Amino acid sequence: MSGFKRIRVALAMEETGLVPLFYHEDENICREVISACYTGGAKVFEFTNRGDFAHEVFAGVKKWSLQHCPGMMIGAGSVHDAATAALFMQMGADFIVSPILNPEVAKICNRRKVLWIPGCGTLTEISQAEELGAEVIKIFPGNAVGGPSFVKAVKGPSPWTSLMPTGGVEPTEENLKQWFGAGVTCVGMGSLLITGKMVKDGKWELITKKVKETLDLIRELRLASS
Repeated sequence: MSGFKRIRVALAMEETGLVPLFYHEDENICREVISACYTGGAKVFEFTNRGDFAHEVFAGVKKWSLQHCPGMMIGAGSVHDAATAALFMQMGADFIVSPILNPEVAKICNRRKVLWIPGCGTLTEISQAEELGAEVIKIFPGNAVGGPSFVKAVKGPSPWTSLMPTGGVEPTEENLKQWFGAGVTCVGMGSLLITGKMVKDGKWELITKKVKETLDLIRELRLASS
């Protein structure tokens, strides 16, 4: 069961502006990556459900994080159905992220008051997700549905909508300026933030550095536009 109220998770996403995404079948590597992100200032982390026995890895990581990364909100991503959502929530997921809009996932998350972030690619899907109680909407794949211009177009008629693009988001000033300038609430970043080489070489300090630099950059961009 989540240790955080869903509104607190949503606010943490908005406050930091960044949700790192990562999966590895080795629990120890996941621990190192989460610890590196935590040290770099990340408050929210998405463990992507991408491999066999991923739920077992998640359970171990979540138990470990309660002691070693207090306050870190760890959710499960790539969740397609209600059964999988229930499984991860039972193991302590603080939020559930889906690549699709599935009303059954919304229902089971809402019953337990766990933040549910569905993946949407049209304004109609976004509206349906909000009717189902979604506080934050995942724009996925962000680059394929139109990028920052799509976000800007959505925010025109629906300024209340909170959007988190994933896919096509880069930890560079040029790219982040476009996304945040268009009006996103936060961004999700995976392999462009936590590169395969960093993980392979065990360069955890580089992950910490990159996360900190990205968070600082987001903060600066927001201040410049305020």
